[in-house]
Amino acid sequence: MRAFIESQDWLTAHYLPPYASDLNPVVGIWSLLRRSCQANTAFADPDHLIRALRRSLRKIQYRSDLIDGCLTEAGLTPTTPRLQPQ
Repeated sequence: MRAFIESQDWLTAHYLPPYASDLNPVVGIWSLLRRSCQANTAFADPDHLIRALRRSLRKIQYRSDLIDGCLTEAGLTPTTPRLQPQ
């Protein structure tokens, strides 16, 4: 792969570390989940955990400001225009 990249003058490769949590917006979502549905909770079984996670993910889904914050923290900018309330 390196030989191919070096042979192409139009191609620029940026090597990233194998795991860069500060570049991953999903880490922010997990942080929100840990502080909400998982905080101080003893789950009875895996199904209880899954239900709690899905419920919290549904709540986050409708909070575009939270999602945008996770993207911004990872150095990304949201490009999708938001619908304005009428």
